[in-house]
Amino acid sequence: MTWTTLTVALVQEAAGLDPVANRARLGELTPDGADLVVFPEVFQRDFGTPGEPLEPYAEPIEGVGADFARQVGEAADQHGTTIVAGMLERSPESSLQPYNTLIMRGSTSGEYRKIHLYDSFGYRESEVLAPGETKPAVVEVIDQDGNPVPVGLMTCYDLRFPELARALVEGGAEVLVVPAAWVAGERKVDHWRTLLRARAIENTVYVVACGQPAPRYCGHSMVVDPMGDVIAEAGPDSALITATLTRSELVTARRVNPSLANRRM
Repeated sequence: MTWTTLTVALVQEAAGLDPVANRARLGELTPDGADLVVFPEVFQRDFGTPGEPLEPYAEPIEGVGADFARQVGEAADQHGTTIVAGMLERSPESSLQPYNTLIMRGSTSGEYRKIHLYDSFGYRESEVLAPGETKPAVVEVIDQDGNPVPVGLMTCYDLRFPELARALVEGGAEVLVVPAAWVAGERKVDHWRTLLRARAIENTVYVVACGQPAPRYCGHSMVVDPMGDVIAEAGPDSALITATLTRSELVTARRVNPSLANRRM
């Protein structure tokens, strides 16, 4: 069966520097009634001081020591939903730096290791983290009617690379989920809003983007529909926003704007 609606909730909350405290908040911050709940990038433990080593805070995503991933799964089960949240993942190879990873737990399980590291605007994420494999991650979230919804995963700086969004859509994604810690600064909110809307418009998909709040980050978590209209948006501070995605709107957008079908390159 084809999905008809997907209810999403975006938890715009700051990650602290204590992983134990962060994971303890997952259950209380996860709302009831949503098919998909999205937390920001690195909610397991914030980046801290730029350039500081992150290996001491990295965890595996399964097995012994996978405390954050396990807590995400427990929160998803408790609230009858699927959760996406960001974490620092310990590399299986001890010689490598950690990964900036999204984990999905609940009606389905999945992972995505951030491909494009934030070596921009004066930051050097590649000095403390390893890039993931250049393989698009499309997973199926199950809605309340039991139908699969194809979701593509991206993280923060990935948003500036339209080829990744297009590859996810070519892989079947009809919703793009973008957890972020979008650093505050001049033009940054404008870039964030513009790029989110562009990814939605050019791919005729929903974009669901959840960021960490001010003052360090921009906030402005957003849900954008396939025509580029913003259907929900937070301000800069901590917030919870919800929206219902409707596949009929996606079908209509692709009929009105058949740019995917009209491609020649």
